[in-house]
Amino acid sequence: MDIGERKPGFRIYKGVDYMPKNIFIEDIMVRDVASATLPGSRDEVLKILKNKHISGVPVLKDSKVVGVVTRTNLLQNPEEEQLALLMTRGPITISSGSDLQTAARLLLEHHIRRLPVVDDGKLVGLVTVADIIGTIADMNIDIPIKDYVEKEVVAIYSETPLPVAARIMELAGVKAVPVLDSNLELIGIISDRDVIAASIIEDSVEMSDMSAGQDDDAWTWESMRDTMSIYYSVSRIKVPNLIGSDIMIREPITATYITSVSDCARKMKRNRIDQVPIINSNRKLQGLLRDHDLLKPLIELE
Repeated sequence: MDIGERKPGFRIYKGVDYMPKNIFIEDIMVRDVASATLPGSRDEVLKILKNKHISGVPVLKDSKVVGVVTRTNLLQNPEEEQLALLMTRGPITISSGSDLQTAARLLLEHHIRRLPVVDDGKLVGLVTVADIIGTIADMNIDIPIKDYVEKEVVAIYSETPLPVAARIMELAGVKAVPVLDSNLELIGIISDRDVIAASIIEDSVEMSDMSAGQDDDAWTWESMRDTMSIYYSVSRIKVPNLIGSDIMIREPITATYITSVSDCARKMKRNRIDQVPIINSNRKLQGLLRDHDLLKPLIELE
């Protein structure tokens, strides 16, 4: 077909035919949605995330979507147990009749990974970045990824203690870090999914001294009477004392600057990953392509 020719339902961008037009959310959304319900606990959510191999779920109250809880919420609040205090309130939602570009724009603008699909106030599905990546994988977007790669990358050394690596990820606001060896070669990658999978719930008993006495003499009866020792149980998510190389994904899936958008989407879909390190011929890290980055060509169509 000639470059200038147009098939019904196709749009042409930079000389490439692909078909985001007339693809609606109801065509790609997940209908059987895992969710959490208020009141609920952190442990219930953690169990869902681990068993379903997902990174977040909508939170319902009286069958209405009132929030979203993710792995990031759990890692940022390791001592919080109540779902109501962990979740992100007022989630961005979308209707099943919206198109692909609308979903991509919302995900990019709000820096989120999932959109509960709500029709007439009822949760009918969920569309995620991964769902859109799956659609891009079926397209023919042969634009090189070079312009979409994040070149400012946070990486760690293979011997970095895992609690330190998790803290680095939190401070940098990233969900994955490439792992380098002493030769600066890429040897692995760690995601928040790997950190959560390795983490444990640790229970302990702690004591709090609350003194209401005003006397200078600590041994007066009034001071002793007004001192209360409160013992309470604490349950927190603990990142184990391992090192990065203990849990990293070895020989990660990689790409180069000239790999096409759809090829990278296929790598992500096939391997169920959210990011692809970009390397050169010497396996030196050049950047990191995140699944969010692959949504940008869809927005450029508009």
